[in-house]
Amino acid sequence: MAGSFDTIIVGGGSAGAVLAARLSEDPARRVCLIEAGTTARDIFVRAPLLIAAMVSGRPPLHNWAYRTVPQPGLNGRRGFQPRGRGLGGSSAINAMLYTRGVPDDYDAWAAMGATGWDWAACLPWFRRAERQGRGASAWHGGDGPLNVTDQSAPRSLARAFVAACAEAGHPVTDDFNAPPFHGAGLYQVTQFFDGPRKGERCSAAAAYLHGVMDRPNLRVMTRTRARRILFAAGRATGVELAGGRRLAAPEVILSAGAFGSPQLLMLSGVGPADHLRAHGIAVVADRPEVGENLHDHLDYTISHRSLRRDALALNPRGLARMARAAGRWRRTGTGMFASPTAEGGAFLKSDPDLPHPDLQVHFVVGIVDDHMRKLHLADGFSAHVCGLYPVSRGRVRLVSADPRAAPAIDPAFLDAPQDLAVLMRGARIIEDILARPALAPWRGARLYPHDGSDAALAADIRARADTIYHPVGTCRMGADAAAVVDPDLRVQGVEGLRVVDASVMPRLVGGNTNAPTIMLAERAASLISGNQ
Repeated sequence: MAGSFDTIIVGGGSAGAVLAARLSEDPARRVCLIEAGTTARDIFVRAPLLIAAMVSGRPPLHNWAYRTVPQPGLNGRRGFQPRGRGLGGSSAINAMLYTRGVPDDYDAWAAMGATGWDWAACLPWFRRAERQGRGASAWHGGDGPLNVTDQSAPRSLARAFVAACAEAGHPVTDDFNAPPFHGAGLYQVTQFFDGPRKGERCSAAAAYLHGVMDRPNLRVMTRTRARRILFAAGRATGVELAGGRRLAAPEVILSAGAFGSPQLLMLSGVGPADHLRAHGIAVVADRPEVGENLHDHLDYTISHRSLRRDALALNPRGLARMARAAGRWRRTGTGMFASPTAEGGAFLKSDPDLPHPDLQVHFVVGIVDDHMRKLHLADGFSAHVCGLYPVSRGRVRLVSADPRAAPAIDPAFLDAPQDLAVLMRGARIIEDILARPALAPWRGARLYPHDGSDAALAADIRARADTIYHPVGTCRMGADAAAVVDPDLRVQGVEGLRVVDASVMPRLVGGNTNAPTIMLAERAASLISGNQ
């Protein structure tokens, strides 16, 4: 074969960047990282506010810009699925919000068969990854690669949202990642908070990989697409690239994400046998659950025009504010251009008797409609709410045996009636918060008003709701024979192959999934290297 390594990692996203950096710390281990996108070091990645230019996928800057199959629960609409393409993956195009979920999330993983992934086992790896701007504590790390900090200059509008939550009777917190894991506040963000990169996005690649790409035992191949994993006698032996080039290694790790990893497994002959044969793919291992168990946070947005002209807006005044802010950001790394846009948030309970929150709110200091694909010139704000523990389960399947074809993505949104009920309760809570006096100086007309009935609200959810970008579960981790990977993340039914990314999560965590994915990769690197 053209190249020989000890470990090949496919996908340079949030997990792959961590793995490549950590595994190549051993100078005796030859590591190759394959990434379909670019190095993703341009201004659109570095400047936090320019997430608005990337999330829409128009143009597709560092974005796979996938679409789902038609969703019956969403009136037959095809949902939009932005996923990062380039080093850092989705951490290069996300809102940089640092949340982990609650300890019960990880204890639930362990109870589902992911032995060794309970909260007590995971917390040290969260702390190892983190460089917390407030300093180290029992809950936070102080000297890891991933910079986590308070926002440098949140809008007064975001603070008003937090005040409105308090007026509605919800607790206020300054740390979503420590007890009581409940309430409203301002998000911490993954941004550099000192040095020459102050105020820039701290993607997984910027945190872990960019500074070590010159290691002699690490080869990073960007703009390179993997076509399939190579097998001999049931063991992974390498990877075939576009154009037919082959790389050899006794160990292959897939970190291509909740859509890319199951797709590549199936293209390589590991998956549901009948489905593979239907596409003319020789079966290496019949693994029916590959691509199953897909679930995601479904997001419903309530937007208002603003009576004040201090939010993010695309009108002439707003663009002038942004131009001035760009200059300040370049000089000091602070101000509006460092905004994650979703500045405020909350973790709330749809039922006060629940043990922990089942709703998350992202409060955006501007109007976000259909992933920024539908633009509004007015100043405004948007409150996004999602149910944290959806019951609906979908799947990822192949459209064809062509590696260049996007997979068929079916999150089965609102397939379970419980999911609509939770989202409706969340919407009512948000409507109550947005009506509070603290937001009165800003609150203008609602963008999509309806008559207020349950029927009208349900219809509006079905007409407009879509992902908040947290797909997981398609290569489920567990101890049972049906699980795609075991608790050491080894693909069952073959040898020499692991999956390390959000696809292995057996259940969604109660929050954004980037920090958990980085934690997962940190712990996986220790499992693989044997350095516990």
